Amino acid sequence: MLAFILRRLVQAVVVMVTVAFIAFMLFQFVGDPVVFLLGQDATPDQIRSLRADLGLDKPFFVQFWHFLINAAQGEFGLSLRQGAKVSRLMAERFPATLELAVVAAALALLVGIPMGVYAALKRGTFISQLFMTLSLLGVSLPTFLIGILLILVFAVVLGWFPSFGRGEVVQLGWWSSGLLTAKGWHHITLPAITLAIFQLTLIMRLVRAEMLEVLRTDYIKFARARGLSDRAIYFGHALKNTLVPVMTITGLQLGGLIAFAIITETVFQWPGMGLLFIQAVTFADIPVMAAYLCLIALIFVVINLVVDLLYFAVDPRLRVGNAGGH
Repeated sequence: MLAFILRRLVQAVVVMVTVAFIAFMLFQFVGDPVVFLLGQDATPDQIRSLRADLGLDKPFFVQFWHFLINAAQGEFGLSLRQGAKVSRLMAERFPATLELAVVAAALALLVGIPMGVYAALKRGTFISQLFMTLSLLGVSLPTFLIGILLILVFAVVLGWFPSFGRGEVVQLGWWSSGLLTAKGWHHITLPAITLAIFQLTLIMRLVRAEMLEVLRTDYIKFARARGLSDRAIYFGHALKNTLVPVMTITGLQLGGLIAFAIITETVFQWPGMGLLFIQAVTFADIPVMAAYLCLIALIFVVINLVVDLLYFAVDPRLRVGNAGGH
């Protein structure tokens, strides 16, 4: 068990260093941040002085090494655009992104699972076919188009929901939450629906496929032979086994929701990390861009590590295979 954890931790470190290196290397070609800060009318002396102050006159690997050392301590340097610590900017924006991702994931689960179960048990009916058609639309339509359509219908035409911002928030220490106020829920509704639609359709189709597969297994046939009711078979036996891979996929997709919330945050001007990243790209703010990608990579690595450990603890075949490998 210890050797397994150590191997996963080493792999996680390698992944993080690789992501940091690639991100830092690619962002060198985004543009010169000094030009963005000083403008086109800056003199050569001003440019040289500012580059020296920011440490941009040093070789690439020296800059990258300093970035790694600071990142290991939770510091990513100063934002070239705002002049503030990147770690503070990320800490201010992270609650908004996490709340949006969690609400979207919860919405996708609460709606996607019942739809998938209904589509499996009532396959061939009109409503089941309608669900499958809607799932194709949810997968096919780009997120920004879904967001714009929701804004047009529910914010502009009907006026039911606001089209931008986070609404009223409550400070809980360094954490800010909009889920404790009515206006916060009012503002998060449209962005959460926009972000949840793709996840919802994925869960619905996965539940339907898994449910149909489980219903064909022998133990379901034995349950029917014992005279159990359809409700007991569907929800007491089939659904429990169906939800195991669904919860695994949902856990892994949570990192994806956080990472791919960029488009949703941009459409709704949601003050999260995604909007901060887009603004950083516009101004070639390299420390913010690199820190954002490293944070997203860390979220994926942590989630995958937790899933691997859960698999190792639950599935005895992995422990047997691990012992045999040694």
